[in-house]
Amino acid sequence: MKPTGATNPILLGLIEDLKKKSVEQKVNIWNKVATDLQRPTRKRRLVNLSKINSYSKENETILVPGKVLGSGILDHKVTISAYQFSDGAKEKLQKVGAKIIPLNELIKESPKGKGIRIIG
Repeated sequence: MKPTGATNPILLGLIEDLKKKSVEQKVNIWNKVATDLQRPTRKRRLVNLSKINSYSKENETILVPGKVLGSGILDHKVTISAYQFSDGAKEKLQKVGAKIIPLNELIKESPKGKGIRIIG
């Protein structure tokens, strides 16, 4: 039987870092994100900008444990972190002035996970 789940060494390192931070800080948010990223690619979360627009507020920090897609419109500035972004999503986020942060930097900026909303 062929193994499923993450095989990318960069992704595996990120998952390991998330789990370590979860134990160090005694918070479950990073463990939840790591568990979501361990899923096979076809089962990972895909979130459109329209959904982020609906469930977020101005200047909020959003975390997507998967990929952000460019369908829809985002009409307010947010700080967003995700494992992957489509080219269309990056373009639209830059136009609206949203800040894109890699997951490993978000872990360093907010080790306790305070003020972060998971969407997906």
